[in-house]
Amino acid sequence: MTTRIATIAELEALYGVPGDTSLVKEIDYINDDYRRMIEASPFAALATVGPEGLDCSPRGDRTGELVRIIDEKTLMMPDRRGNNRADSLRNIIRDPRIALMFLIPGSGNALRINGRAELDRDPVLCKSFAVDGQAPRSVIIITIEAIYFQCARAIVRSDLWNPEHHCDPSTLPTAGQILANLSKGQIGGKDYDKEWPIRAASTMW
Repeated sequence: MTTRIATIAELEALYGVPGDTSLVKEIDYINDDYRRMIEASPFAALATVGPEGLDCSPRGDRTGELVRIIDEKTLMMPDRRGNNRADSLRNIIRDPRIALMFLIPGSGNALRINGRAELDRDPVLCKSFAVDGQAPRSVIIITIEAIYFQCARAIVRSDLWNPEHHCDPSTLPTAGQILANLSKGQIGGKDYDKEWPIRAASTMW
């Protein structure tokens, strides 16, 4: 007998149905409580989908500047400098479906948003998101279809915000080491790691 779960009926038989608290928390607009959570978050994971598959991209900014709340259904997120792969942006152009998970340091609850997105490169709009004189090249405009908080179990289980359980970075491979290993020493290495802080500081925004 197989133990694989292959149907929704099998899934529901195992897990049951969601309780009232799991359902009532989901709405399709930003209320005052969810606004406060969005404004307190400096970090979100942005999930997109395209012909090549799924992508999940980290997005971070100063607290209160990660996204701009336009109205109860609309967010704007500046596309800050990165590695120019533009995986999320390529996906949004071809499939507008997106999902966001906002994390708030110190809080057990996360905030989730599902919706649709489009890109805008209007220079006036981009300039309005400038930091230290650097404007993003585009802005992601997000239309909300569902928004709800995620209960604290995962963050409590992981003890995510406890500094006593934070990883010692010296126990992990550096970006330079990973690149050197993958390229057989052609790129990356110690020089890459040494130069990265200066390079990042000059291209942060």
